[in-house]
Amino acid sequence: MAQSSLAELERATGLALKIQAASHQRRQRESVMADLVNTVHDMTIPYDPDTLLKVITSRARRLLGFDMAYVSLRRPGGDSYVHSSDGDTTSLNVGLVVEESRGLGGMAQEKGAPHWTSDYLNDDRIPHAEQMDAMVRAEGLHAIMVVPIRQGGESIGALYGADRVVRHFTPDEISFMRYLADFAAVALEKARLLDRSRKEIAELASAGARADGAIARMRELAGALSGLVSLVLGGADLYEVAKAAADVLDAGLVVGEGRGRTLACVGEVEGFDEARTAQAALETHAAGGPVVIGDGVWAAPVGAGEELGVVLLSRDRPLGEDELTFLGFVGQAVALLLVVQRCTAVAEGPLRDEFFDGLLTATVPAAPGQLARQAHQLGIDADRPHVVVVARPADGEHGKALVWSSSYAHRMSGLTKVHEGDIVLLLPGTDASAVARAVFAELSPLLTDPVTVASAGPAADLGSVAQVHQEALRCFDALIALDGAGSAASIDDLGFLGMLLSDDHDVDGFVASVIGPVLDHDAERMTSLVPTMEAYFASGNSPTRAAGGLHVHANTVARRLERITELLGPGWQQPERATEAQLALRLLRARDVLRRQREAALGAQETLGK
Repeated sequence: MAQSSLAELERATGLALKIQAASHQRRQRESVMADLVNTVHDMTIPYDPDTLLKVITSRARRLLGFDMAYVSLRRPGGDSYVHSSDGDTTSLNVGLVVEESRGLGGMAQEKGAPHWTSDYLNDDRIPHAEQMDAMVRAEGLHAIMVVPIRQGGESIGALYGADRVVRHFTPDEISFMRYLADFAAVALEKARLLDRSRKEIAELASAGARADGAIARMRELAGALSGLVSLVLGGADLYEVAKAAADVLDAGLVVGEGRGRTLACVGEVEGFDEARTAQAALETHAAGGPVVIGDGVWAAPVGAGEELGVVLLSRDRPLGEDELTFLGFVGQAVALLLVVQRCTAVAEGPLRDEFFDGLLTATVPAAPGQLARQAHQLGIDADRPHVVVVARPADGEHGKALVWSSSYAHRMSGLTKVHEGDIVLLLPGTDASAVARAVFAELSPLLTDPVTVASAGPAADLGSVAQVHQEALRCFDALIALDGAGSAASIDDLGFLGMLLSDDHDVDGFVASVIGPVLDHDAERMTSLVPTMEAYFASGNSPTRAAGGLHVHANTVARRLERITELLGPGWQQPERATEAQLALRLLRARDVLRRQREAALGAQETLGK
């Protein structure tokens, strides 16, 4: 009886324990399921893919009580890498590459089913990989479970759960991990789609912003083009048009003619001399539109009738398509301006010829105000100094030379006409010699035979143009007499001959230009360099005889001659300069004699008066 009661008690106790265990297991499962539902709910939050993977590993570890959880993602080559990890104690896990078909992860992804082991390093069924084993050993892991993450029937990665003790995983743990991996696959796809949508929206917004910017730029360029046309039709000069275009494009801009000469410049275009500019004009005209001709340099053609030109643009960033098109319009605007200027010059031609003829023959009323008003109406700045140039081409080429001189005078804001068989130009400038050389350099290549160019000036005002013209004619005659036909020179270039030919006979200027430094030295330091020069020339360039005439030692004369060389330069004893120096000394001496005679006469008159 007692034994029967004891057996019943044991059965009852066992049943109670089973019920208690089942109840605990049920409560645990319900808790896990609740956590799983919360985890799934968390996965509906719009994370980006990287953040979502970190949430998955964290949730997996806490949900099932793992010591460590991590996620690997498959790469196109077949292997995988650990993307996110939670509970790790070393830096070996994240970024670790898992070779294809190696480790539990490779087995799980190949089979498409969960794989697990109670003691990873001691499980011979697993195809081990050295780096993975090193990580497991460093983290002290033993029990590891892997569940594949699948999308569309293909494995895209794996979810790992691991403990640092040897143990077996329960069917519920494996099931929960599978649920979690399936939810993760859906959430990950959603996150990727959301992330892709965000990027596409951002790209669309960026493209929209770029489109808005492009439209705004197009409107700006259209307005600028209208402004250029208004400038051209409003009588603006070439510089104003170039400046407006350069400001719109935020660049340096140069307008050059077909031969390479610069007509207008705003900023710089480095590396483009006349030869390179002329080549650029040919290249862009051959292309029929704007072209890239260098690093950060673009060119647009300028076609104004038979004349070719080019617009060069330099900028440190590329030109957009609309800006390149605008550059082509700039070339057209420049061409239009040149045509307008040419037509204006043709229309004003008779007036300009009449005005210039009056200046040359001194028949224009001499009132400065009236001259200035007439000059202003013709685009001539009466306040600037002007040089008169006389050019005489060979027979038969006057027509070609006249066409060129008309264009040149217009470009230089000057005047030109044929006067008594010569082409005469009135050009702004202060250096007559430089102006003559510039005319000669441009005109000579256009003619078959040599051209002779002479100049004089600058004229003090427009009323003295006739006088300067006569000096230029005398300079021309001197060039012919000196066998200088086919060359260019000014009155100043002819030295003392120029002084004799000029109307003002500027003796002081001539003496100062030849021996001025010596005169200044004697005046400032009370030396005797001028008498030494006179004695030196008088002795036939003999320092010894000059010393005798001066009653000084020959070494003294040698030192003075060295000082004169320092002041006048090493060529002062050459025949041409020596002749000018002797003439200057004689003029100086004659003027001194005349001054003393005048002073003596005045003294005598004063004595007689007393």
